[in-house]
Amino acid sequence: MNNILFIKAKAYTLGICLLLLTVLACKKEMKTKTLKISKDKEVDVFYQQELKLCIEALDSIIKLSNQNNKIEVYKRARKHFKTIEPILAFVDRNNYKSLNAPNILQVQEEDATDIKIGSPFGFQVIEEMLHEDEVDHVELNNIVSKTSSRLKLIKENSSIHFKDYHVIWVIRNQIIRIATTGITGFDSPVLSQSLLESKYTYKTLIKLIEVCQDYFTSNGLKKEIVVSFQDAIKTLDGDFNDFDRYTFIKNYTDHQLKLLVKIQKDWAVNFPFEMAVSNNITSLFGKEALNVYFFTDFKSDTTKIKEKEHFGKLLFNDKMLSKDNNLACASCHIKELAFTDGRKTFSNKQTRNSPTLTYAAYQQSFFMDARTGSLEGQIVGVANNHDEFNLPMDSIVNRVLKAPVYKRLLDSLYGLKRVDFNIRHAIASYIRTLNSFDSKFDRNINGVENTLTNSEKKGFNLFMGKAVCATCHFPPLFNGTVPPDFKDTELELIGVPEENDTINAMVSSDFGRYNIFKTKERKHFFKTPTVRNIEKTSPYMHNGVYNTLDEVVDFYNRGGGQGIGIHEEYQTLPFDELNLSDQEIKDIIAFMKTLTDVPE
Repeated sequence: MNNILFIKAKAYTLGICLLLLTVLACKKEMKTKTLKISKDKEVDVFYQQELKLCIEALDSIIKLSNQNNKIEVYKRARKHFKTIEPILAFVDRNNYKSLNAPNILQVQEEDATDIKIGSPFGFQVIEEMLHEDEVDHVELNNIVSKTSSRLKLIKENSSIHFKDYHVIWVIRNQIIRIATTGITGFDSPVLSQSLLESKYTYKTLIKLIEVCQDYFTSNGLKKEIVVSFQDAIKTLDGDFNDFDRYTFIKNYTDHQLKLLVKIQKDWAVNFPFEMAVSNNITSLFGKEALNVYFFTDFKSDTTKIKEKEHFGKLLFNDKMLSKDNNLACASCHIKELAFTDGRKTFSNKQTRNSPTLTYAAYQQSFFMDARTGSLEGQIVGVANNHDEFNLPMDSIVNRVLKAPVYKRLLDSLYGLKRVDFNIRHAIASYIRTLNSFDSKFDRNINGVENTLTNSEKKGFNLFMGKAVCATCHFPPLFNGTVPPDFKDTELELIGVPEENDTINAMVSSDFGRYNIFKTKERKHFFKTPTVRNIEKTSPYMHNGVYNTLDEVVDFYNRGGGQGIGIHEEYQTLPFDELNLSDQEIKDIIAFMKTLTDVPE
């Protein structure tokens, strides 16, 4: 899979660094259980052994001359890497990301003075290089050596010390990772070994359950989750294109999440805090699956939250916030159109389409070029934009304070402190409510109803498999925020044309992310939007170039910009045609239409 660009959108106050978790856990030492030394050692020995075998396999690639032999040894190295994926991704997330990164340039932009551009390395890069027609063996050896060196560094500096809640988080993250990226082909770009590799990771989860057998008061519960893992492994024995991902998630992913909640009750687990995924998640597509406050820097500002949301809704619909009293947030974000406006662009002066605000809260960056790190910050951008509100925040504050109803609300809800920020916080709080997770698809996969057609189910399976849509639009949000950690919202260069033209196509004149820091490697990069409510959000793409979903899917089916003659060096979308049949295209569109939320 080569369509992921890793970015760091903002700093976070929480992380899953094992050291931090251990420090935080000290406050609840009497209420949490630490694995017995012998059990801790068992996990650590297993982890170290798999690392050792992975390193040995990588090092032997360099010594081999036969290409087929190199590929077979690479598969062995990859097997050991995926075997420790659940643990490595938890205890050392950044190194895991680097080792599993796609074969595209890595760009990090902290600010205009801190821009880092690095060449990718790791398993996906090796996999692609091994399958090139003309292999550059010198470069291949360099990448293999760098990958091996990173693993050796990890091995020398790792020691596993898990508490009970660490184990729950490791298992839960991996169950979700398998369902959202593992079975989609996300990180097996050439060999398409995603199903096989998911089996390796499930076996590790069984290992962790067995290590923790002394925690269980219910042996039946332990047996039930092990059997579910084993059955999932058997189900993963199948063809990638034909695999029924809908049934897999419904029968295994969600069942395992429910069992995990029962297990944490059986173990009497006390969690020190909640991350992106709810500690009590029972369904991948459930309304309570994700913690919306994880996606904001202002997690503690939730007192009187219902009243603040109502206040925000009033402001959202008030034209007083614009210079000429002629625009409100609702002018460009119309409820009946899933909070878009149905136009190509809002005005002739603007170059970008109004994006949906539904599920906008579940991102780590905002605006199509990801120039802002919060919903509260995005509102400042709208206020300052000459083609939008064109009224600076201090002037908006003065207007709001002159309105008696608003002044009373600011006083009762916020104490008339930080008025500028609190106006923005109220609007952002309202936007954070626009996530109902009650589409036809959600209701069906959660077993509330049984109304999906065969075409719609096939469309979901194509979206998650052959059509590789889900390698950029990750479930359950179907946007670019990467599960299971949800700490990165990705940008892509897919080669969107200026006009709907497949003969003499020219790339859109909007440089996107490039305009922020003038990083040439970011020209034409845009944030991956959600596909939820897509039936209501036409026209499509950042410039509204496509009017129908048929046109959108045709663009991807051709291989994006490259497929219509646009040659951009850093395109993140695979160049190959998808070779979707007319019926498969209809099925994908039928599925996407099931993601429309039920009107209130």
